[in-house]
Amino acid sequence: MEKGVIAELLTPNTLKLIPKMIKITDLRKLYRTEEVETIALNNLSIHVKEGEFVAVMGPSGCGKSTLLNIIGLLDDMEGGSYLFNGVEVAKFNERKRSQLRKHNIGFVFQSFNLIDELTVYENVELPLIYTKVPARERKERVEEVLEKVQIMHRRNHFPQQLSGGQQQRTAVARAVVNRPKLILADEPTGNLDSKNGNEVMQLLTELNEAGTTIIMVTHSEHDSKYADRVIRMLDGQVIMETVG
Repeated sequence: MEKGVIAELLTPNTLKLIPKMIKITDLRKLYRTEEVETIALNNLSIHVKEGEFVAVMGPSGCGKSTLLNIIGLLDDMEGGSYLFNGVEVAKFNERKRSQLRKHNIGFVFQSFNLIDELTVYENVELPLIYTKVPARERKERVEEVLEKVQIMHRRNHFPQQLSGGQQQRTAVARAVVNRPKLILADEPTGNLDSKNGNEVMQLLTELNEAGTTIIMVTHSEHDSKYADRVIRMLDGQVIMETVG
């Protein structure tokens, strides 16, 4: 089914029936030094429904990446509520956060964050080793995602031997190999030329159409057009939302 057709079916009434994967209410985040206290997120509230593709935009320093880090349980929040699939996770300790991350969330970063000493295959396999997936199943899953992102022919190469586009495709493969419910992408095309950037965005779109929820921070108006909904931030607050 075409995405446009899906969008037409998702009327305001039917959208109410789709469960919220993420519901954040009155989120506060402060950064303190000896001299100054900076409010990064100021009583921010957002929700993301299962299967949505949401872009978060705004000027540098508005709190976009901080929000993504909190959604990914990589950073603490000062106040507010964070429900992930109906479970309050704001007060989770690091062990519980790590468990939730490993099994539910995949990350794609602007700088790829691949391990230079590991091959493409080994980088993609790593999350499956962390989650104790048996060796035979690991092999099947890694080969499946490498085929999907069209990087199988580079499986034995190291990151430094790849182009930027190939490195980001490898990073996307690593993010999805554990079949996460949610992908968090922070400027995924920021270090790529337009051709490779478009290929990565098409890849994220295909994953979303297959059912994965995606939250993407971006400066690119072009990339934001791939999303179902755009959240615009300023000074740690949501100032506008538009539906694509």
